[in-house]
Amino acid sequence: MLTTGVRWVDRFPDLRDYVRRLAERDIAGIGFGAAVNFDHTPEELVAAAEEFGVALLEVHRLTPFMAVGKEVSRLLAQEEYEGLNRAFAAQRALTRAALTGAPAVVERLARELGGWVLLLSPDGAVRHAAPASAAARAPGLADELARLRGAGPRASVSVASEGDRVSVQPLATSGRARGFLAVGGVRVSGSDDRTLVNAAVSLLSLELERPTPGAGTGAGVLTALLGGALDPAHPGAADLRSVLPAAPVVVAVGTAVPGGPRPEGLLVAEHEGRTAVLAAAGTEAAVFGEVLTGPVGVSAPVDYPDLAAARSQAERALTAAEEEGRELQHFDQLPGGLLGLLDTSAGARLADELLAPIDEQRAAPELLASLRAYLAASGRWDTAAEQLGVHRHTLRYRMRRIRELLPGDLDDPDHRTELWIALRVREGRTSR
Repeated sequence: MLTTGVRWVDRFPDLRDYVRRLAERDIAGIGFGAAVNFDHTPEELVAAAEEFGVALLEVHRLTPFMAVGKEVSRLLAQEEYEGLNRAFAAQRALTRAALTGAPAVVERLARELGGWVLLLSPDGAVRHAAPASAAARAPGLADELARLRGAGPRASVSVASEGDRVSVQPLATSGRARGFLAVGGVRVSGSDDRTLVNAAVSLLSLELERPTPGAGTGAGVLTALLGGALDPAHPGAADLRSVLPAAPVVVAVGTAVPGGPRPEGLLVAEHEGRTAVLAAAGTEAAVFGEVLTGPVGVSAPVDYPDLAAARSQAERALTAAEEEGRELQHFDQLPGGLLGLLDTSAGARLADELLAPIDEQRAAPELLASLRAYLAASGRWDTAAEQLGVHRHTLRYRMRRIRELLPGDLDDPDHRTELWIALRVREGRTSR
């Protein structure tokens, strides 16, 4: 709280009581503006702050309170940004754990949250507990599990059990719960913790869905790869590389053949309402036909860092196949269109020159992704932030940085169009 002590004599004759009440509300500290209404910080205020353990800062008269507020806002935004980076790292570690199976996911989640985690079967039996002593918590959750079974697969519950706050979520696939995840020993209240728990729920749901040993792991890996949560180039990803087709690879999307076989060398997963297949470049069309029923869209060959762009290519190829009645359409056989005309060495050079101020920053990937989401959402903060999976204040902080870096005006439609085309030209170049 920032104050100059104006009207204190009338309103707060007892500064000790004033500070005590602030301390009871867990105030972070008091900033006192000196040489305004008081020549110096009152000794009574200093003594009370020391007594109740409240941080007290004397603000020079030449420093406006607004400057202090702006600096605090900047530090909070930076703290949130760093927290998001930690959360993304934790999610990648959690997804890598999925390669080993459900127990590894449970162990990793407990370690990241610093609490205890239970993986329960649909009838409430303990499948895995981290730590092992947490298994004793399961009987106390029986009534809540019964209520969750009747509430549907999207319901969740937070209850007090044995003096602890416990969060329970169903692990649902195909409209029914295949188990439950219970988390306790830690207050899952921050967005980072909730995101991590939701990621574990998704990974464990995929794992419990698998009909035969090994099938679910590939699905979980492919989903994580397409979402950018796994990096095959990571030094610790040896296990991951052992289950992946050798690069370059292609992504194919379409409708799954009901009960169809899963040829070796393919990863198959349900992704955003379609069935996605990852295969080595050069895989014959007949192999895709064993897994997907037409029409099918296939991306151009890419390396693993470009899988997100490859999935987008496959979707565009699928749309073209549906419109033209083809069984299979390769992206690199589509006409280039207007962006294709721009996708030349000159166009690439212009795109790089336009985006160079951002490329030079250490946080270039996050800034470019934020710019793309912001432009795609026509400047709608909530929509863009949701697409990125970040808080809108984080997006505002990044866009403020982008405005400082770029010479043009982001409110100018022509400049926005140039930036959008530059981003699309670059995506087209990196997807090949």
